[in-house]
Amino acid sequence: MTEHTLDARGLKCPLPVLKARKFMKGLAAGDTLVVLTTDPGAPADFEHFCEATGHRLIGIKEETGGHRIDIENKS
Repeated sequence: MTEHTLDARGLKCPLPVLKARKFMKGLAAGDTLVVLTTDPGAPADFEHFCEATGHRLIGIKEETGGHRIDIENKS
């Protein structure tokens, strides 16, 4: 299992989720994606994204100026 990072800081909804969706298509099952974002709506957007796609939301952490969102690829 490999950890990958997507820097989506500075992007507004829906771009962080759209970029994450595209990025995850290239990941193996069990790989994790760390999304760094400054969009205040991203936590809710990624909760819905994981519910809709079946990926596992590992966690959401507040960081200075934004969030770190960890997702496990279930595909």
